[in-house]
Amino acid sequence: MEKLAVKYLGLSLRSPLIVSSSRLTSTLGYLKEAEDSGAGAVVLKSLFEEQINHHISTLHSSPGYPEADDYIANYLKAHSVDEYLELVRKAKEILSIPVIPSINCFSSEGWTGFAKKIADAGADALEINVFFMPTDRKKTSADSEKIYLDLIEKLKKTVKIPVAIKIGYRFSNILYMIDQFYMRRVEGVVMFNRFYEPDINIDKIDIVPASIFSTESERRLVLRWIAMVSAQDFKIDISASTGVHSGADAVRYLLAGADTVQVCSVLYEKGIPFLKEMNKKIEIWMDRNGFGSINEFRGKLNYRNYKKPVVYERTQFMKYFSSED
Repeated sequence: MEKLAVKYLGLSLRSPLIVSSSRLTSTLGYLKEAEDSGAGAVVLKSLFEEQINHHISTLHSSPGYPEADDYIANYLKAHSVDEYLELVRKAKEILSIPVIPSINCFSSEGWTGFAKKIADAGADALEINVFFMPTDRKKTSADSEKIYLDLIEKLKKTVKIPVAIKIGYRFSNILYMIDQFYMRRVEGVVMFNRFYEPDINIDKIDIVPASIFSTESERRLVLRWIAMVSAQDFKIDISASTGVHSGADAVRYLLAGADTVQVCSVLYEKGIPFLKEMNKKIEIWMDRNGFGSINEFRGKLNYRNYKKPVVYERTQFMKYFSSED
């Protein structure tokens, strides 16, 4: 697998395929299976700020004892973090591939301190999954973006290991935001997150979760922006996420300019060992096209390198349906 070797966040990976944060990276057994199946790295299941805070809010002591409430809250938060730190330490003991913990948060309060503990536990890098839903119509897009930037600034003052920010695609200007990440010394960006989405069950007349698994059709939401970001003059590593269901999908993202490709949904369907087939498909494609390394073709079809970059612009939609060449 030497020809599949890549660099990501300053780390050496034997394959561009990373098992993304999920239940499939929550136990040592799963993590070892991922390594044995050819994963280049693993992103541990996220430590959720929202989940811990919700758990804390459901527990109350007797009325009139606020100190007890504070004690319980601090205990629960510390206990959750301690369990996570133990997973990081043990994963580093048994794995030879990079271990990247993940924090899913929506504020900078307290979580930068936990990030330092995670780094001290031996993590190779850290993935920050920022979840913020702008629901206040009085706040501008700049107000929402500031939440990300404030968190990053505090985080980079706290930890020395490489940091990647996992984002959604609903920014008014994605290129601007990633440039801001780069200016704050963020080493990588994961494009894109799949946040919880609601659906409506008309039989039960109720709100239900939409499908949590990605489909190949969602790739179209990601390819354009990876091709655009990888063509910029700032140097930030890109990990593609969402819509990866085959080795061919991984090749598409690499051609667009991604450094690595995160895999999740298809592994739930076909099992973690499917990584072997995906790596094999990438190698076969490389051999067929005469590429000896991924660097030889990564970004070959991005916005800067493709001969007709206009295909990545919105006007292409009109041209497709018009009679013009």
